[in-house]
Amino acid sequence: MISMGTEVSVFDLVNIKEICDQVLFLSEYRAQLYDSLKNRMNTIAPNFTALVGELVGAHLIAHGGSLLNLAKQPGSTVPILGAKKALFRALKIKHATPQYGLIYHASLIGQAAPKLKGKISQSFAAKTALAIRYDALGDDQDNIMRLENRLKHEQLHRCYQTGQKAPWQAQYRSSAGNPAQAKHGTHQPEQAHRQKLTGLLPSGC
Repeated sequence: MISMGTEVSVFDLVNIKEICDQVLFLSEYRAQLYDSLKNRMNTIAPNFTALVGELVGAHLIAHGGSLLNLAKQPGSTVPILGAKKALFRALKIKHATPQYGLIYHASLIGQAAPKLKGKISQSFAAKTALAIRYDALGDDQDNIMRLENRLKHEQLHRCYQTGQKAPWQAQYRSSAGNPAQAKHGTHQPEQAHRQKLTGLLPSGC
């Protein structure tokens, strides 16, 4: 074998082949680990995984200690998990505290414009906290909550971009202004609501 510079010796060629074999082995091993992590996360926390993804979800669970410990965290703590050093540094110099930590790497946060990431992360963290508690403490683990939270977050993202208010925010304000309406409620029955969401699920979910 002849290179562009000097001739490659047999000893160097053997080392190159060994390095290439190691790279291929590590690549296959990483793919196996990812498949195992994906299956495990979808088993123990399907709603949480659907919102933040397998890797970000695993990092958050590892940072919290366990899924149950993470479920005990307040919703305001979830967005800054993983930003401990930046938080203490900001408090020390009396600077603005970080608005997001590990959750910043979630795909739904990455789709937001830079100026909206702070607002989006706070809303997204609230939905994530609900999904964590549902997976950790819920009796049944269906995929209704993940679809509902994902649809609400995507709709809120569009409203932030256009400067409009989310439909449910206007509904809550109108209910607060009308005590009779707030007392009796205008929400659709739970079973009908779940059937509506189930119809939006893609096949195989």
